[in-house]
Parts: sequence; structure tokens; C-alpha cells
Amino acid sequence: MNYFFRQRRDRLLTYQAMREGKIPTARKVPCPQCGEDSSALDWSRNRQVCPRCGFHKPIGAYYRLSIILDPGTFQELEEKLEPADPLNFPGYPAKLAVREEETGLRDAAVAAVGKIMGRKAVCVVLDSRFFMGSMGTAVGEKVTRAAEYATRRRLPLIIFAASGGARMQEGIFSLMQMAKTAAAIQRHQEKGGLYISCLTHPTTGGVTASFASLGDIMLAEPGALIGFAGPRVIEQTIGEKLPQGFQRAEYLLDHGFLDRIVPRDQWRAVLGQLLALHEGGGRA
Repeated sequence: MNYFFRQRRDRLLTYQAMREGKIPTARKVPCPQCGEDSSALDWSRNRQVCPRCGFHKPIGAYYRLSIILDPGTFQELEEKLEPADPLNFPGYPAKLAVREEETGLRDAAVAAVGKIMGRKAVCVVLDSRFFMGSMGTAVGEKVTRAAEYATRRRLPLIIFAASGGARMQEGIFSLMQMAKTAAAIQRHQEKGGLYISCLTHPTTGGVTASFASLGDIMLAEPGALIGFAGPRVIEQTIGEKLPQGFQRAEYLLDHGFLDRIVPRDQWRAVLGQLLALHEGGGRA
């Protein structure tokens, strides 16, 4: 019965979105991986995963939180944090204003406290729509404060990374966030806090080289590109051809960097199970 009512509710919500023009059913959306067209409705029903090949399209931070957290438990943290312009970088403030207008975000990270299958946790999600999820002073500060909040409240910390690395417009101030976030994560773990790192497409650069690689449990979405430098840069540097699938989640799972690959429709269940197993707040 629960399944029946859940299916009925999903259909009603879909029809409501169609009436409001939020889901243009006639529009076809090509898959970036297989090139096949699927309706926008099918993409939406499948949580932005290609219905034909399973390609996981990057999604926004608030949307990801909405499909993971229990309804009615979302409470945003540090929502007023905004990026600075410490170097007076030409054109940077104008570009920030455009990104804020386009995405509704103040910067590339959203932090929140909520429940996953009844268990409370602190979540941070990086949004690749905002400067490719790059880490500047505001993103680093938000990750740090979220980790400190989780430590004080003795809550698990979950971070979904999606980033092109450090934000060049903030220079050395951006690179400093690597040490700051890593130190906050270490303090959280030393106090017995659980940290689950969830890597999505793409996770690269200074984010990979800092908090994204420090999880007690390392998870990733299928096909996610994960690494520091890109494959072409590495090939040009070492003068050798890289193995097939190098830096993809499946390759990293085979070589011990990841604990599990989690399809998008399973995140909530997997995280709920992990939180239940570590309910005392201890490390994995």
C-alpha cells in the first residue's frame, strides 16, 4: 500500500509540474554521453540520470538535498556567507552577480542540517553551476563551519563534492582553504565524528586534494571524474598514455580509493544505512 500511494503521489506531483510549465514534456534532451534523446519528463522522473545509458548529469545543490533529506527536516546553515574579492580581480564582482542571478546561490556550496531516514546529519553540497563548484574563501569557510558545527553537536558530516578545484580569481586565498578545510575535518574525526565523502562528477583540483579525499567512508556516483589534474595534463606531463577509464569512479573503486559506487536513486538508502551503523558518532 505504501508503494501504491507513493507512486500515486509522484504522478500527481509530476502532473502538477506539467501544468505549471516546469516540465515541458514535448522537449527532447540529448544525453551528453550516449547522444540519445529522451524527454525532459523522463529525465526529471529519473532524477537527471539518462534513461538510456545511465549517465549521471550534474544536479544543483538544493535539488540533491531535496532527494536525500527527510521532508521537512532541512535547515540551512551559514546561508548569508558570500565570496569576497581580496585581489580586486578584474570583472570578478560582475561575474559573481551573474552567477547569483542565474542560480539563486550566494556561492558554490550549500550547507544544511537535516535527517536522513530519521537520523540527523550535517550535509554540504557543492554546486557545479556556480563557477564550476570552485573553492574560494566563502566555500572553504562554509565547509569549515559546517564541520565545526557537526563536531560541536556530535553529528555525522556528509559532503557531496563537485568542483573544478580552487578558484583562480581569489588566488592564494583560495589555496589556503585546502589546509583550513582539511584541518577542520581532522578535528572532527579526532573527536570521534564520522565523515562520509561523496564524490560526484567532476571532483578535481584542490577540492580533491583536500577535504574530498579525507572521508572515513568514500563514495561516488557512477562515471564521476575524480582526480587532481585532468587526464590530458597528466599525459602531457609524463609522456605516456593513461589506462582506459583512468580517474573514473569505477577505476578508482577497483584500485582501492573508493568504498562503493552509489547510483543516484540509492543515495538516501545507502546513507541512511551508514548512519544507522555509526549512530554512536564513531569513525568507520
